Amino acid sequence: MTTGKTPGFEIPDQMRDLADRSVEQARKAFDDYMVAARKAVGTVEDQAKTAKADADNIQRTALEYSEENIAAAFELAQKMVRAGDVNEMVKLQSDYLRKQMESLGEQVRDLGDKATKAAQTAAQSAAQSATRGGSSGD
Repeated sequence: MTTGKTPGFEIPDQMRDLADRSVEQARKAFDDYMVAARKAVGTVEDQAKTAKADADNIQRTALEYSEENIAAAFELAQKMVRAGDVNEMVKLQSDYLRKQMESLGEQVRDLGDKATKAAQTAAQSAAQSATRGGSSGD
């Protein structure tokens, strides 16, 4: 009958050591992969936060400009209602258009500058991430 042991089957110590080292190497490779993945996710999250903040800033500015432009239009309407004659109405309209053209020019320049800055920030961030991602010193 049987004595409780499996006869004749033993794993040599060298094979055990080799298997143990292989498992440790696989674990280390997986851990390194997870560290890199976490860094990548963190970088993407940071870039997304920056891009969202820039977009929010541009959106707030555009809304402020819209409010200013609408307030100016209401102010013109109020002045037009109070105008004494057609000549005064023409002058009010002419002054309004001149001021609005100046204002719109400044607004477009400002929004363009903010959009350019946001794009440059995003490009620099992406370039830095690519450089960091490609280096083996991290």
